[in-house]
Amino acid sequence: MRTGDALPPLEIPVTRTLIVAGAVASRDYQDVHHDAEAARAKGSPDVFMNILTTNGLVGRYVTGHFGPRSVLRKVAIRLGAPNHPGDTMTLTGTVTGVTEGPDGTRTFLVRITGANGLGHHVTGTVAVEVPR
Repeated sequence: MRTGDALPPLEIPVTRTLIVAGAVASRDYQDVHHDAEAARAKGSPDVFMNILTTNGLVGRYVTGHFGPRSVLRKVAIRLGAPNHPGDTMTLTGTVTGVTEGPDGTRTFLVRITGANGLGHHVTGTVAVEVPR
């Protein structure tokens, strides 16, 4: 891949199970991630995905493209519109830089966007290292 190349989009159905499982797996027991009534009481129309689940999905997207030997070196993301059950988040990425180390290892800087029906759920950058 070269600077300017786009990664193929990845559509992720946002299910209640994904939201709750991601929160539990990351030990985030805040009620807004598993209790719809509590989420509504706090102003949300339903439960919503936590940042750790989003972070994992971004990592999956990038390493899924660059391969099983790729290593995430830096993930810097920011949340925007919430991911609610029944929506779909589409992850897209563009390579914004490539560096090569003396051993032939290449590091790609990838600009990431994850959009849903409300707008951009996540934006940020990922640095991923790919061995020679």
